[in-house]
Amino acid sequence: MDVRAQISMVFHLDKCIGCHTCSIACKNIWTDRKGTEYMWWNNVETKPGTGYPTKWEDQEQYRGGWRIRDGKLELRSTGKARIVPNIFHNPSMPSMDDYYEPWTYDYKNLFNAPEGDDQPTARPLSMVTGEPINVEAGPNWDDDLGGSPVYAANDPNLAALTPQQKAQLFAVERLMMFYFPRICNHCLNPACVAACPSGALYKRGEDGVVLLDQNRCRAWRSCVAACPYKKTFFNWQTGKSEKCVLCFPRLESGQAPACFHSCVGRIRYLGVLLYDADRIHEVASSRDSELIDAQRSLILDPNDPEVIRAARESGVHDSVVESARKSPVYKFVKEWKIALPPHIEFRTMPMLFYVPPLAPVMSTKAGDVVQNVSKGLFHEIDEARVPLEYLAKLFGAGDAGKVRAALKKQMAVRVWRRAVTVGDVERSAAEHMLREAGSSPEEADAIYQLTALCSFEDRFVVPPAHRELAIEMMEDPLEHKQSAGFGFLSAPRRGA
Repeated sequence: MDVRAQISMVFHLDKCIGCHTCSIACKNIWTDRKGTEYMWWNNVETKPGTGYPTKWEDQEQYRGGWRIRDGKLELRSTGKARIVPNIFHNPSMPSMDDYYEPWTYDYKNLFNAPEGDDQPTARPLSMVTGEPINVEAGPNWDDDLGGSPVYAANDPNLAALTPQQKAQLFAVERLMMFYFPRICNHCLNPACVAACPSGALYKRGEDGVVLLDQNRCRAWRSCVAACPYKKTFFNWQTGKSEKCVLCFPRLESGQAPACFHSCVGRIRYLGVLLYDADRIHEVASSRDSELIDAQRSLILDPNDPEVIRAARESGVHDSVVESARKSPVYKFVKEWKIALPPHIEFRTMPMLFYVPPLAPVMSTKAGDVVQNVSKGLFHEIDEARVPLEYLAKLFGAGDAGKVRAALKKQMAVRVWRRAVTVGDVERSAAEHMLREAGSSPEEADAIYQLTALCSFEDRFVVPPAHRELAIEMMEDPLEHKQSAGFGFLSAPRRGA
């Protein structure tokens, strides 16, 4: 058993209000430089929708992630025989049209225009060429357009629905949407790391954060094509690839990443998980229907004496194991089983998990009157506006059972809290619903506490970084005990 620590995340989609505060916080800190204008390490998409870059989930087009071929796990985008031919031309890599051409405005003309009869305007200017452009797309161009025939209708996840379900989803009385915030998943089996010919990408041994060594990057851009979530970007100004670093300088000082810290809806949770690195290949090679359970089995119980002993033998500090015991991510993913990985069928083993949203109830329209299908206080899971098959394609590798179980438990918690606080639901009925969802009143109260009444310290359990253990191989740890970084000590510089 090779026990390692992994910083992991949970996003609670029922709480996301789509304010994009997280995106702006990340943009202002990390991608405000020339060549990074089009990069959004954190972005918030509207689902159903095509996302950013356009249709990033369609791996028939982008060929990201891993696949099982002849019983072996292999990259979809590249391989030993394809590295050299694809170095200068990678047909599966997204182009700027798939992202958007970043723009600013001609404020000089707006502010300095001479007096005249017409109101001066600020025309949009390309931030790449400096020439006037017609703005046609943006990073959240389909924001709130959950019923759009242009964007929502081209969502790759709709392939899991029947033609009848698709038609029903876009009927007026069934229109719905939810927000889907995304960052780098810092996967256990990252395709970007495996695809890089220069070895520039790597997972940090102490916390599993996936980073990109700018000194070693040679701009092959294999990482961009290999990442199925398209969270690796190419800086056209510096000629280097870049990606989300999970604000590791903040983590090393015990602070939550900027997008987590700034989240208005408090949807984000961060903690450390312990996992068995010896089983990654076995788990990633599982059948689609087994992937979620296999990944859960990969996560180890931090209270198990055998795991604690193995962690010490593997060099995991006791303080990290203690943080794993308090991790909110462990509760959501392993104990309560209500947080699910996005598109685990890509086989990268993402360590960002999502609590799927409880969609609004279906309605019917008779004349000018709209009525809910459900007559009760709370509706059945199958009466929600979004088909379970859609959520299963996004969070369950096509297995609706896993999504149904997560939603059923969330609904049972709602009914239980209604019985406790309002009293218009019989406690016996609420307890019966909890039992059917595989839960209990004690667990329901714990879920409610961490979801609705959680403090800052409850949501973010950042383990001690112990950078002295990583840096002592190169430098005197006492001399550099205040340093933070990738593991090399060159001073940071901004691009020209």
